[in-house]
Amino acid sequence: MQVVCEEAMLRMARRAQAATGSKNLCLAGGVALNCVGNAHVLRSKLFDRVWVQPAAGDAGGALGAALWAWHHRQDKPREPDGERDTQLGSLLGPAFSDEEIGALLKARGAVYRRPAREELFEETARALAERQVVGWFNGRMEYGPRALGSRSILADPRDPSMRTRINLRTKNREAFRPFAPSVLAEKANDWFELKEPSPYMSLTVPVRENRRATLPAVTHVDGSARLQTVGPEANPDFRDLLREFDRLTGCPVLINTSFNVRGEPIVNTPEEAYDCFLRTDLDRLVLGSFVVERKDQPKTGEACAKSFTPD
Repeated sequence: MQVVCEEAMLRMARRAQAATGSKNLCLAGGVALNCVGNAHVLRSKLFDRVWVQPAAGDAGGALGAALWAWHHRQDKPREPDGERDTQLGSLLGPAFSDEEIGALLKARGAVYRRPAREELFEETARALAERQVVGWFNGRMEYGPRALGSRSILADPRDPSMRTRINLRTKNREAFRPFAPSVLAEKANDWFELKEPSPYMSLTVPVRENRRATLPAVTHVDGSARLQTVGPEANPDFRDLLREFDRLTGCPVLINTSFNVRGEPIVNTPEEAYDCFLRTDLDRLVLGSFVVERKDQPKTGEACAKSFTPD
């Protein structure tokens, strides 16, 4: 089925290129979430650049409708910028203030801390380097089906056991399912064979052969990975965390999977994030400027986590 899908995508791409002569291709629709197929089109060299709408499924039509009204009804000019991602990380969802988050944690009886900003990134990076699994809830929510560093579960990609641990004890899904890596954009080519940026996990690329042993938790059996490159215009807090992890470990890559369990949508609110934290095997929850650690929580939280079993 995958081979047939790739053949159909490539034939359509050839026809589009022949009809237009363009060297740039934009993809949307549910099939454009097939990151292997997208990479197949890019490798064909029919186009110099391939860009995929991050909410490529039917839900993305809402954004298209808004843009259509903006440009056609409001007569606002379209100004493409081929040098940077003008969608700015697709962070179009809701955000919550520290006051709102603090009130929730206090009302729920959570034990929490609020370190200074520099300390927050330093201690989170250190916890990840010590093989902790971290729930990361920060800023505006991503628009689309991929976690891009705002509603994410993060972990160390160098640990070969991390894939099984997160799948079975945190995400409650099949142990073989791989995870995506997030990497600092400026260091991506040192670790992956990358033809162009992939800010929305829309492309599968080869992990460089000399790096595969270092990144066992995100390298697929064929040596590839579904990659997110994190550039300066997208998510500054997530970039700062990646930079701090790189400073501590020499590795600018983190496992980045969506903050949810199987059968549930990605968490949206602080309350949903806190409840998911209690019901899973996460070691640490970072909610905005607040840190909640599993070991510090009252017995009710531990009991809730232990009593949860997947369907």
